[in-house]
Amino acid sequence: MRQSANRFGFAAPVLPCLESLLPETLREKKVKCSIEYRETIRTVRFVAYTPKRIRSLVLVEADEVDYSFKYSDRVQLEVLNKQRGERDEVLIVQNGCITDTTYSNVVFRKNGEFFTPHTYLLNGTKRQRLLRESIIKEAAITVDNLHEFEHVYLINAMLDMEDGVGCPVQSILNSIII
Repeated sequence: MRQSANRFGFAAPVLPCLESLLPETLREKKVKCSIEYRETIRTVRFVAYTPKRIRSLVLVEADEVDYSFKYSDRVQLEVLNKQRGERDEVLIVQNGCITDTTYSNVVFRKNGEFFTPHTYLLNGTKRQRLLRESIIKEAAITVDNLHEFEHVYLINAMLDMEDGVGCPVQSILNSIII
């Protein structure tokens, strides 16, 4: 929040006690919290979180998309996601380099090691932590070398690699770039 506020030229607002705002009906569930803010907190929303099941991804070229900060306006990402066809999610490509999906960073497995693209749309908090803890490494992952990897995992603040949300890279290779 501080990084976004600094980037856009305002002081980050003080967060309220989120636990006190959490509805009783959600207290025993995995919950996603969305906070919309500017100089002050505008809205706080909680929803029960259930991960999507991902069996296949499709490569989608999107050189012009910029999502370096989280925005409530996700129109660009929604347009990309509509291109997925029968696939479960899109894997976004910029200038031949793999980046992210519309809602997660990605981690690729190769020979028992884990790599995340050095190119990304959003430098997510889970991605940053896994890099800092040396659980994953950055690598140049491109359309041309994608075949070298075995599996892709989707990660975000709500998804760990251990959750197993992802698919074999072969299912991506069987798709075409849109």
